[in-house]
Amino acid sequence: MTLELHHTDTGGDGPILVILHGLFGSLDNWRSHIRVWQEQYRVIAMDLRNHGRSPHAEGMSYDAMAQDVLAVLDQLDIRECFLLGHSIGGKLAMTLARQQADRIAGLIVADIAPVAYEHGHDDIFRAMHAAEDAQPESRREADEAMTTAIGTPAIRQFLSTNLVRDEWGVLGWRVGLEQIEADYAALAAAPAGEAPYPGPALVLRGDRSDYVPDSTHEAIMAVLPHASIETLNGAGHWLHAEQPEAFRQAVDRFLKTAG
Repeated sequence: MTLELHHTDTGGDGPILVILHGLFGSLDNWRSHIRVWQEQYRVIAMDLRNHGRSPHAEGMSYDAMAQDVLAVLDQLDIRECFLLGHSIGGKLAMTLARQQADRIAGLIVADIAPVAYEHGHDDIFRAMHAAEDAQPESRREADEAMTTAIGTPAIRQFLSTNLVRDEWGVLGWRVGLEQIEADYAALAAAPAGEAPYPGPALVLRGDRSDYVPDSTHEAIMAVLPHASIETLNGAGHWLHAEQPEAFRQAVDRFLKTAG
């Protein structure tokens, strides 16, 4: 079942840039970048299914999510765009590029490779369930509930961007936690699609991240034969937040060259 995704459409008549966020993220995480990019591009950002303000539904396969994104592009009558995806959004972007190559002018993949990954979010699920069980009335209480499972404040702060208050004043998760956890294996899998994407591509990785080691380069080139791989110094997996200026500059260089 295709879902109607929450999205924003900002900017003018420049090239179209579509942004797909990562796991437990939302388009809100990209607002500072969007404010800059909308001066040069028409920027479309989306909340993926079970994230942000988009509906919840069973099934997190890349095929299903690709249909959600395509429905937005069709609704906006977008026939060609540049596509930027971070983490699972990067896998989704690769899926779309492989399946709809004629609609993707260029592809930017942020800190993810087209390979299957081990289950790496057990601590995050534990933390989120702990916060859920605590029925917190403040963000401080939610943070305290997550501390046992996650010791890094920055990760807890990132997850807390998904907290919303219900009618009784209790904070809860706006993400479809149950649906994401139930089909996490689909997210850990390699992106969907068969043929390689024949267009220009840029893979950005953080030098402090272990998501795109050199051992994945062969797999990247098999899926993105015209890709260049660039490493951002001082960045981990959330490279767009940790090194925002360097990240934007790398994206801008690619868009100017590919366009």
